[in-house]
Amino acid sequence: MLDANLKTQLQGYLARIAQPVELVASLDDGQSSAELQELLHEIAEQSPQITAVRRDDDARRPSFAINRVGTEVGVRFAGLPMGHEFTSLVLALLQVGGYPPKASPETIERILNLEGEYFFETYFSLSCQNCPDVVQALNLMSAINPRIRHVAIDGALFQKEVEARGVMAVPAVFLNGEPFAQGRMGLDQILAKLDTGSVQRQAAALKAKDAFDVLVVGGGPAGAAAAIYAARKGIRTGVVAERFGGQVLDTMGIENFVSVQHTEGPKLGLALEEHVREYGVDIMNLQVATALIPAATPGGLAEVKLASGASLKAKTIVLSTGARWRTMNIPGEDTYRNKGVAFCPHCDGPLFKGKRVAVIGGGNSGVEAAIDLAGITAHVTLIEFDSRLRADQVLQDKLRSLRNVTIITSAQTTEVTGDGARVTGLRYKDRSTGAERSVDLEGVFVQIGLVPNTEWLKGTIGLSPRGEIEVDARGQTSAPGIFAAGDVTTVPYKQIVIAMGEGAKASLAAFDHLIRTAPAELAAAA
Repeated sequence: MLDANLKTQLQGYLARIAQPVELVASLDDGQSSAELQELLHEIAEQSPQITAVRRDDDARRPSFAINRVGTEVGVRFAGLPMGHEFTSLVLALLQVGGYPPKASPETIERILNLEGEYFFETYFSLSCQNCPDVVQALNLMSAINPRIRHVAIDGALFQKEVEARGVMAVPAVFLNGEPFAQGRMGLDQILAKLDTGSVQRQAAALKAKDAFDVLVVGGGPAGAAAAIYAARKGIRTGVVAERFGGQVLDTMGIENFVSVQHTEGPKLGLALEEHVREYGVDIMNLQVATALIPAATPGGLAEVKLASGASLKAKTIVLSTGARWRTMNIPGEDTYRNKGVAFCPHCDGPLFKGKRVAVIGGGNSGVEAAIDLAGITAHVTLIEFDSRLRADQVLQDKLRSLRNVTIITSAQTTEVTGDGARVTGLRYKDRSTGAERSVDLEGVFVQIGLVPNTEWLKGTIGLSPRGEIEVDARGQTSAPGIFAAGDVTTVPYKQIVIAMGEGAKASLAAFDHLIRTAPAELAAAA
């Protein structure tokens, strides 16, 4: 199952295990169990610290536990953690085996101080790029605190269980049998939900911070580039973000990032954060900006207010809050979100295996989603508002070659229908005839573009009719000392490489503004 190259790499990683680990399998007579047994034995062969045994002591089969011998520390996987989850498996082996977790002393202390018993269950899919963050965070917590237990479950392999619990989007996390969270979450986000007092403590710490020379709002590619370019000038730089990495974390394959032939969004997001941290930038994650107050006088301080109640001040600000998926704003869409209405075909597609789905949108993202889903689902209906598809011709040709795809153009989706628990269909209006029609299906994937995250800026700086921040050639907004970059701005072509360049440019413009408004303070840095 593991090729020679992967085994060699695995040996190098597993050499770091400090304490004996036992892999305990629960199997049946199926093909997946045979593959799991082979995988566990191959892993055990790579380290003298690891043994593999079969006990059939768990109802989910195939599954296996990773236990630290002689202790209560361990985690469990139900299914074969390959694909995106193979890294989760390797990290779990290391952490259960006593290798120090990659977390700050403060975070480890917070995990140890959690009171009570916690039993987490996470449903994932092997094609989901968002799932490993959740699985790895909960596994790490289990390795640190024996009162925390976690099992990661391949939803595609345990479909009856998924249907019984109403799981229609991954990652889906249950705590002590009850729904806990859905969607991408990191360790800090999970701890914030469990440790409710942390919000107040963080707000107090933020209020006490001195003013920044450059404060970047948003942690995507544009924000990361802005922070790096500012920090390299030797000035006080901070980044406040709702989630570091931004929209790029939801991107599966990236093949047009110059000089990097292929990468994945979560991998690039992690690299961005590591690069920013190298420069000592103050990263304030999990913070939502709610208001911007520009400086009252030239050379004064601008202020960003946060949802936590804290506020941050800075001499200059770079806004890079990015964009989010655009919604249809029709009846049933919110009601059935994560109950059949989804936005990530890579993450949630496997949960609709053998079912009927629709894709809303005929641009590149919509057609790509339809192509991907056609290989998993029974049938895909692509619905486009315009009279023709807008995707690249090569994608259209591929889509039209698939037998289980129906393309409907000049169609306005009017309602998502359901039975109260999940999606059962949708309605649309034929824009050519005005006729109302319906389609019976189990899933709706919305792929109609992006909307800028600027609601909190209305009435403060100039916005375009589409809600994008209006900027000049230097990234300057309508407010002196306030700059902007990336997908949130009027700059055309929303691409990662463009966002990075715009972030760097806005940061350099902010530094130039600082020099001109406070030359004595920044002469040395210039």
